[in-house]
Amino acid sequence: MTDEVSAFYEMHPYPPAVDDVVAYRRFWDDTRRRADAHLFWAHEPYRDDRSILVAGCGTIQAAHYALRWPHARVVGIDVSAAGVTSTRALKRKYALDNLEVYQLPIERAPELGQSFEYVVCTGVLHHLEDPDAGLRALRNVLAPDGALHLMVYAPYGRAGIYMLQEYCRRVGLTAIDADIHELAASLRALPPDHPLVPLLRNSPDFASTEGMADALLHPRDRAYSVPQFLTLLEGADLAFGRWIRQAPYLPQCGALASTAQAARLAVLPSSEQYAAIELFRGTIARHGAIAYRHDRSSAPAIDFAGEAWPAYVPIRLPETVAVRERLPDGASAVLINRNHTSTDLYLPIDAARERLLDGIDGRRTIAEICGEHDHELARGFFEQLWQWDQVVFDASGKPSP
Repeated sequence: MTDEVSAFYEMHPYPPAVDDVVAYRRFWDDTRRRADAHLFWAHEPYRDDRSILVAGCGTIQAAHYALRWPHARVVGIDVSAAGVTSTRALKRKYALDNLEVYQLPIERAPELGQSFEYVVCTGVLHHLEDPDAGLRALRNVLAPDGALHLMVYAPYGRAGIYMLQEYCRRVGLTAIDADIHELAASLRALPPDHPLVPLLRNSPDFASTEGMADALLHPRDRAYSVPQFLTLLEGADLAFGRWIRQAPYLPQCGALASTAQAARLAVLPSSEQYAAIELFRGTIARHGAIAYRHDRSSAPAIDFAGEAWPAYVPIRLPETVAVRERLPDGASAVLINRNHTSTDLYLPIDAARERLLDGIDGRRTIAEICGEHDHELARGFFEQLWQWDQVVFDASGKPSP
């Protein structure tokens, strides 16, 4: 626990500690929880009482999960004493009896002596000395039918960050406060076309000195291209499930669908599609994905080629909106997921499809929504909504809550 990364986070706890999470508690309700649950467990009935491990919880994340899932059992672990102290303060202040917090590195997660149905590890593996060992440790505490939520840095969208990290090393800037403030002032002199400039405008990493230190002065930082990320999963005996937001990786979504290479992309294996599209987009800065154990008893996929799809219950994702201004010809609305950062990821729909969209209430199946409407139209449209991160599905076949 005394290595350079732990020491870095003692100096610069990240994210910056907070003492008020009331707004976050109000933000989450049963509708959001249900959509979140079916993102990870499409074919299982909704539950809100799972066991959750937040691995590398920092100052806030474990408390957020305890607030988000009040009936769940949440355990947070972090290598930083500062992070653990901040989380325990939130636990006391908000009486989070469903939360336990331990100072423990990810590689030693099996020492908890517990297994978890849901393991969250976002923004952590890329800082470990041995990410493979860390991921194997998480796999070893993942329950047989559990889900693992991972986020790691991606190289191409962070090119400007890695250029500035090298710049800081060459001129001798370190993570002391004086150097951080000096660096912040110097960034204002960057050429307007420097690859870091878009991130300075849009990334929350640069909204605080702690975030700037984490992005540009971290002692250990690596990134994973799509092939490297999939190899990382394979080495830990994990199977790729899906991207948290999948539209940026799919050839049928966005501007790529109208290029001359669309047909070539369509016949590639999905892993090759993801790798090619990462290169084409060039701005993906992090990969967020769901993984499962290779020996999982069953991991059925969402499938619109067979006969199961009419029984799916679509659930709108909370971050989706329908825009009805400045529409393309023939469109009655344009659908957008506000978590997408690529401006080409918008889905125009006509009046017939908008009627189907309006029928989504989180209870009715696709068959009940479309009624006497064209089933082939419904099949294609609801598959589109899923691909474009507009909906998730309750495919359990059980009555909706």
